[in-house]
Amino acid sequence: MRILKSKTFQSYLMLLVFLLLIEITFSLLNHTNIFNKSFINIVLLLNIFSIFIGYLTSLCKGKITFIINASLILIASIYAWIQLGFINYLGVFISSNTSSQFGAVSEYIGEFLKSLLPINYLIFIPFVLLIISLIIINNLKKKDPNRFSLKRKYTYQNIIIIIICLIGIITSSFTFNSLLDDEISDDSYQAISSKNLFLTTSNPSLYVKEYGILSYAFLDLNSKNIKIEDINFTNLAFNNELKETERSFDDTAWKTLIEEETNKVYNNLNNYYINNSITDKNEYTSLFEDKNLIVIMMESVNDIILNEEYFPNFYKLATSGWYFENNYSPRNSCATGNNEFSAMTGLYSIYNNCTSNTYLNNKYFTSIFNLFNNKGYYTNSMHDYTQGYYYRATIHPNMGSQEYYGVEKLGIEYSREYGKWASDEDFFTKYLEIMDEKGFDKPFMSFLTTVSSHQPYSISSPYGDMYLDMTNGTKYSMEIRRYLSKLKVVDNAIGILINGLEERNILDNTVIVLFGDHYPYGISLNTLGEIMDRSLDNYENEKVPLVIYNPSLENKTYNTYTSYLNLTPTLANLFNLDFDPRLYAGVDIFSEDYDNIVAFADSSWKNDKAFYNAMTGKINYYEDFEYTPEELKKINNKIYNKMNTSSIAIRYNYFDYLDKKLSSIKEREEY
Repeated sequence: MRILKSKTFQSYLMLLVFLLLIEITFSLLNHTNIFNKSFINIVLLLNIFSIFIGYLTSLCKGKITFIINASLILIASIYAWIQLGFINYLGVFISSNTSSQFGAVSEYIGEFLKSLLPINYLIFIPFVLLIISLIIINNLKKKDPNRFSLKRKYTYQNIIIIIICLIGIITSSFTFNSLLDDEISDDSYQAISSKNLFLTTSNPSLYVKEYGILSYAFLDLNSKNIKIEDINFTNLAFNNELKETERSFDDTAWKTLIEEETNKVYNNLNNYYINNSITDKNEYTSLFEDKNLIVIMMESVNDIILNEEYFPNFYKLATSGWYFENNYSPRNSCATGNNEFSAMTGLYSIYNNCTSNTYLNNKYFTSIFNLFNNKGYYTNSMHDYTQGYYYRATIHPNMGSQEYYGVEKLGIEYSREYGKWASDEDFFTKYLEIMDEKGFDKPFMSFLTTVSSHQPYSISSPYGDMYLDMTNGTKYSMEIRRYLSKLKVVDNAIGILINGLEERNILDNTVIVLFGDHYPYGISLNTLGEIMDRSLDNYENEKVPLVIYNPSLENKTYNTYTSYLNLTPTLANLFNLDFDPRLYAGVDIFSEDYDNIVAFADSSWKNDKAFYNAMTGKINYYEDFEYTPEELKKINNKIYNKMNTSSIAIRYNYFDYLDKKLSSIKEREEY
């Protein structure tokens, strides 16, 4: 029994018990169930950590050991509390890989603190119990040191027994509830391997589910040091069911590259992409050929904007053109920048980092700008804010934008003070003036990203207060009213653009695409529920508008499940651009090969039949229908392969590599 009295064992046990209690509390507050095989993973990892750290801290003198351990437990509690806050506020786990945003989002601190849920403070219960335990033990020592010393082993034994009993009771409860659940639950549906998940933390949501929030904290810090070569990426499911299509490509140079390439990562990507399906031409091919294009990514705009009374300009476009009622934003970290990136490239961004910033020097000959450049268009991009968040002045030109205009180059009034940013009305007015100088007489393609509807919503701001009278007499909370006021600025800007194009007699020859980058995540889902007419569970909060408008179009509402990922290949088909469909994770939504599915950042997905939750491994069906286990695995594997190859391709700047290598081989063969 000497081991029970040893300082090392006491230090180890203190860390293990209370860190495990933090994990259990976090799981309950985050509405996830770790009482399955994941619990074993979590216990093992915490056990290793507790043994190692417990031994080191036990080398300290006197009470310093317990002070250090208590401090570590407090830090773990604070970290878990912050992650719970960000899940509620942004819907994602924060990562050390998004460090480029830490300075910028410091402006949100006030908003973030106001959004914290009181229930999340329960995460500090284990720490409070620790302090109470230490006080009780210290008092017992003072009263009768000898007696306490003799019985100390029983004190720890009783603590262990109580903890085990509590875990057993809770586990039994969850097990019983799962038996009453009719939904499918099978962890084998998960496509990502445990090794890849553990080493890379590439999917934070799944990682936390499998290994716990505290393990994520440590591995996330180290994830930047993991080399892709150290992980097995060879298990890619190549699609060999190729068929004849109207689109055909001479792959002679690509096949030569595959034969000559010695880098395994590049050749895995080469083999994956060359074997992808080629979507065929369809009835929508070349519908907009030679027309102009204006793509507008609307900041924090969800389908609340589809309201004729408040937002007549957007409503007119949505009800006169094509409206996609099941369009979603499968956002992740750095939502606006990453979503903009995916819309421009047709690739999934990397879940746990600011992809556009981290890989700002990458080049993509497949981007929407380069496809239009190759067609002889003048291309540009604009955003009415600074580079405080995303380095667009570098990113967009590397994407192929011939000119990028930030707020300074636009020459419009703005302020960097939080909440007092530029007006989208000024932005679109200036856009028309710039295009007057550039010449509307030649084909053009523009990508515009707005800012006026950005948070904050809980505090007063110029545009948040500008149209509050619009919602006088409603029962909406002030957050919703300020959000609607900001949306009014966006809608006015759309009106300015439409009227300006009409006055210049170029609206008929111009296609306008509008989509929301993400829902207004500065507003809680409970508050959003005041104005939404549907449940916001199962990622329904991520539904955002997508409109394609031209005066010649007959109004149609599509129920296709889609996202901005499909924007570039869809527009490439509509404008009859020269593009290779194999090089995109997105697919032309009008193609007969389109899967009619939207996948979210954590590999969850939904379509017209079901919603699959990757965090729980469960699937909810909307109708009398069920996938076979083999069908579910096939869907999940396809999604994972697209996400995985997108991530690897981005990390390795694959598309710049491919463009240069193929050009070099073709030049060599010509001589």
